[in-house]
Amino acid sequence: MAEPLKHLIGPHTARDTADAVARAWGPFDHAAFLRDILPLLDGLELMQRGQCIADALHRHLPDDFEQAAAILRACLPAPDHQGLTGWALLSFNQYVAAHGRGHLETALDLLKALTPHFTAEFGIRPFIADEQDKALAIICQWVDDPNHHVRRLASEGTRPRLPWAMRLPALVRDPTPILPILEALIDDDEDYVRRSVANSLNDIAKDHPDLVADFVERHAAGASKNRLWLLKHASRTLIKKGHGKALANFGFAALTDVAATLTLAADRIAYPGELRFDIHLINKGREARTVLVDYAIHHQKKDGSLTPKVFKGKSLILAPGEPFTINRRHAFRPITTRVYYPGLHRLEIMVNGVTAAACDFQLDMPPDDTA
Repeated sequence: MAEPLKHLIGPHTARDTADAVARAWGPFDHAAFLRDILPLLDGLELMQRGQCIADALHRHLPDDFEQAAAILRACLPAPDHQGLTGWALLSFNQYVAAHGRGHLETALDLLKALTPHFTAEFGIRPFIADEQDKALAIICQWVDDPNHHVRRLASEGTRPRLPWAMRLPALVRDPTPILPILEALIDDDEDYVRRSVANSLNDIAKDHPDLVADFVERHAAGASKNRLWLLKHASRTLIKKGHGKALANFGFAALTDVAATLTLAADRIAYPGELRFDIHLINKGREARTVLVDYAIHHQKKDGSLTPKVFKGKSLILAPGEPFTINRRHAFRPITTRVYYPGLHRLEIMVNGVTAAACDFQLDMPPDDTA
């Protein structure tokens, strides 16, 4: 059995932290610090364990944040000592986020120094939320930093919808202030950084699809292989949803000369089971066409309405007059992310993001059963 994640932080972490702080600051009460932490850890999960150590740091470090920040910085690796790395620094993030407000430059400088040894993407977000313009002015300077972890912090820490982190509502509403950061890093030497840029753009696309489609169009001309990968990865949500311009950016323009018909093996399915269907395509035009075929299942909801879920299909090139048939099976089985309800469902076929064929089918559930 895999080791529980919470064990990434444990008594060893508390002791390593106590040792590092004691080396950095003589008045530190090593024994009292551990007494505040060790009896509590066993009953806490991962993030709570980090917070427990952060709270103890607050009680045992000087009240003055500037002085406390200097002590914490001295705990980081340096040429003359090994210092703290990895999960031991989660509590530093949490401490800075909670107690560094009002000390923007010092807090961000500490998080910048910390990020090569453990991510600081969660720690900087309260400062962006509190003082967005001033914080971004500092973070924008990191795009030229020689350390790729710092450059990635500039893109990852400013993501409007960073998973498992506080959202940045102002940037969700208007992400344009972070576009210069993403543009500066679009051709970064490190895949680690480029992937972060793509994920940030994908975040933005969920609220501002046209803005991201336009961004991709502007940066696609003459793009390197790495940049094209980044732009396509940034467009993944838009492509999945069939956004016209996003599809056109990658050669999947709306088509008028490719026809699609749909055949169901059966229009009634017993749960658990599968929907089997064939998609018949033909290029009626005089030129070869690049075709992206996706499908959506419109699931029945409890209130009787339908909600679509798009599934990726197939990409191909059709020569003039060429027919092509795609055979698919879509399983209806117990999964943790969906509850199935009996009744009318709909299958929709999309060719380059445009509905090309559709038909209804019935899902039958066992008596008194929902999945």
